[in-house]
Amino acid sequence: MQGLRDRGRGGIASEGGSVGWQHINGTVVNALTVALGSAVGLLLSGRMPQRYQQIVLSALGLMTITLGIDAAVIVFGDTVARFKGQVRYPETYGARLAMVMIGSLIPGCLLGTLLGLHRRIEGFGTWVHARFGGGGDGGHRFAEGFLTASVIFCVGPLTLLGCLRNGSQGDPGYLYIKSALDGFCSMALASTLGWGVMLSVATVIGFQGGLSVLAYLAADPLPEVSRSMMAAVGGVLMLGTALMILDVKKIPVADMLPGVFLPPAIIAGVELFWPGMLLPAS
Repeated sequence: MQGLRDRGRGGIASEGGSVGWQHINGTVVNALTVALGSAVGLLLSGRMPQRYQQIVLSALGLMTITLGIDAAVIVFGDTVARFKGQVRYPETYGARLAMVMIGSLIPGCLLGTLLGLHRRIEGFGTWVHARFGGGGDGGHRFAEGFLTASVIFCVGPLTLLGCLRNGSQGDPGYLYIKSALDGFCSMALASTLGWGVMLSVATVIGFQGGLSVLAYLAADPLPEVSRSMMAAVGGVLMLGTALMILDVKKIPVADMLPGVFLPPAIIAGVELFWPGMLLPAS
């Protein structure tokens, strides 16, 4: 089929023609560093006074803002600057890409709210805590740690780019860099938000592993503009997560997750009817 990769092309397929270690090794290493960082953070949490936990959480929130701005603003600006000279009507290219972001976020938010993603994920975290860690007020904190860590670890630009490269080319470089960052991040999160952060290992395996497998199966990698816009939308979600960490506003960020996957479809639809409006000419 046209939609499937030739398993033998480029030498990246495993001997049996299925997904091999070289296509998911970045995800496995990432999950291990998150587990290790969470374990260290949990060991430190009982020895860390509340005021120290709070300042660590505030620093983590500010760092998340920085990462969100990097993706939502800087990556977006770099994409406009790089490709506007290769498309039709370059003077309005930035506005068109901004419409792609809006056209991804709003339907994505509506779809996520309709599916109740935030409520379901938070409910899952609460259920796990009640089942294995006891009930009480700790259930909400457990769910908050799970949800916050899952969003931070899975919607950043390194996640999207790393999984695409790991799955399609067998190159785990980006995910190895992300693994080191996530190890320290999980340590800080677990020391303040507790055991829920450890559960995010399952999210890393399922989400990143799934993206890597899809990248392996895809016949052609996504255009760079599409990848960049996915990262930019992910940056907006990271900004929302930062507001939650800093206790500025509780935003149901998980309800926005579908928006991360919509830019490629929107760009492909526009290019089908108006070639050269969003993607450079081949």
